[in-house]
Amino acid sequence: MRGADAVARTLRSEGVERVFTLSGNQIMPVFDACLDAEVELLHVRQEAAAVHMADAWGRLTGRPGVALVTAGPGFANTLSALYTATMSESPLALLSGRAPLAHADRGAFQEMPQAEMAGYVSKASWTAQSADGLHNDIRRALDIAGSGRPGPVHIALPFDVIDGKIDTSHEGDAATRFERRAARSMTDVDAMGVLAAIRGASAPLVLAGSMMTRGDAPAALADLSAVTGAPVVQMESPRGTNDPALGAFAEVLSQADLVVLIGKKLDFTLKMGAEPDVAGHCRFIQVDPDPSVIELTRRNVGDPSRIAAAVQADPLPSIRRMTRLADGRNPSRVWAEEVEDAVRYRPPSWRSVKAAGGEPVRSVEAAEAVCGYLAGASDSVFVCDGGEWGQWAQAGITASERVINGPAGAIGASIPFALAARLARPGARVVTVLGDGTAGFHIMEYDTAVRYGLSFVGVVGNDAAWNAEYQIQLREYGPERLVGCELLPSRYDRVVDALGGYGEHAASADALRAGLERAGASGLPALLDVRLARDPVPVVRRGDDAPQTSSATLH
Repeated sequence: MRGADAVARTLRSEGVERVFTLSGNQIMPVFDACLDAEVELLHVRQEAAAVHMADAWGRLTGRPGVALVTAGPGFANTLSALYTATMSESPLALLSGRAPLAHADRGAFQEMPQAEMAGYVSKASWTAQSADGLHNDIRRALDIAGSGRPGPVHIALPFDVIDGKIDTSHEGDAATRFERRAARSMTDVDAMGVLAAIRGASAPLVLAGSMMTRGDAPAALADLSAVTGAPVVQMESPRGTNDPALGAFAEVLSQADLVVLIGKKLDFTLKMGAEPDVAGHCRFIQVDPDPSVIELTRRNVGDPSRIAAAVQADPLPSIRRMTRLADGRNPSRVWAEEVEDAVRYRPPSWRSVKAAGGEPVRSVEAAEAVCGYLAGASDSVFVCDGGEWGQWAQAGITASERVINGPAGAIGASIPFALAARLARPGARVVTVLGDGTAGFHIMEYDTAVRYGLSFVGVVGNDAAWNAEYQIQLREYGPERLVGCELLPSRYDRVVDALGGYGEHAASADALRAGLERAGASGLPALLDVRLARDPVPVVRRGDDAPQTSSATLH
């Protein structure tokens, strides 16, 4: 048996039925081995897309997605996608081919320090050292990816390791040589201490990070809120306290006297806990599996007296323990309702924003149309990328589940995310929203979608610009110093049509609403190209309800 057979068989025994991949010389033994192991190879058009698909699969299923790419430049193409997954705390395993160990430091074809490079943008990264050890390498990678704070794990697979022979007399012992990490809950003493601190605060606030937005975590957080009266806010956007999807959250954050961070970093998304965003007297409690995250909070807060508690433990079992130990009193919901009202708040003026006849569609109108289409299904997945249009979409679109670019703030992942969403949720209505700049990253994955029959609807907001940067230049430097942000008003729907999907152009909100229905009914991977106004990112402030205006239109 080859090392490649050990890789494929171990993946299959761990429940991995599908690998997202792109072929290359150094991974051909694994391709061959996957045939006998009955592991499906879903091959994409660019390596980053394979990692993005594994990322979205991990977020939606809770099981690590697996990507397989070749060595050298193929591996290098994955680094940005690995960073996106790391920041979003997504469980996945990336397997990359590598130059043979026997040729290390001898100028081998496509030799590069892959494990070291990936180590900067992943949870863990190493190079497999022997064919005999590959069983445990794979098991270890999947375990690390899904335990504690989830994240991507990378293994470089040297060609002479995956093509090398294994002594099969020891194969049966492989499973016993690896011990999985057990979930670690806080103790009863710690749980009671946190509950007491929450009860003693007048305005406690529970903030949960990306890892707590999936699976059973939202329901467990809701249970904790019910027994403590502390409102819960889930944060996963790079906009942080200014995330339009969180309404007027920034206003209530500044009133909190206790912030409980559950699987949430005290980082740039919370302005490092500094005033005026967080009150100077506010104290912090942190429950986190990662000691480096706890240390980050200590550094950013500075004053040790403001750290009420720091517990190294897995959030989900810890939440359940606190909920179980709560004393059953009926807590006041006044503060919680104030926070929930702030998060739900959207300026009433948004409802009156309409494009005049012949003008490009306004972002709020487009978001409303997509939201209405998703509401027509009992099960739906909303996928979204970054940019100004993406922020309008995230603020105005709701669905059963959502997958966004996350704290990395990167763009480009939305189309691969949608393909993975279709695989993970075969019966759901899947819509991905992206800008025209983003479309340039992975629009060829519509070819992948057509080949595999993965239907979804994409909505490209076409404002012929890198609008986020356009707005920065306009605001900071003035209209006479706009540079490097213009794009052509290209018809991206025609690209998808040429690839065998369904494409349609929409020049009005009514046309978009009708087009969404036709696109969904086509049963094909679809894309609607929407002529969109260059709206700046929405700013949500209560009491400041001036109508949102478009700074420019698409010509």
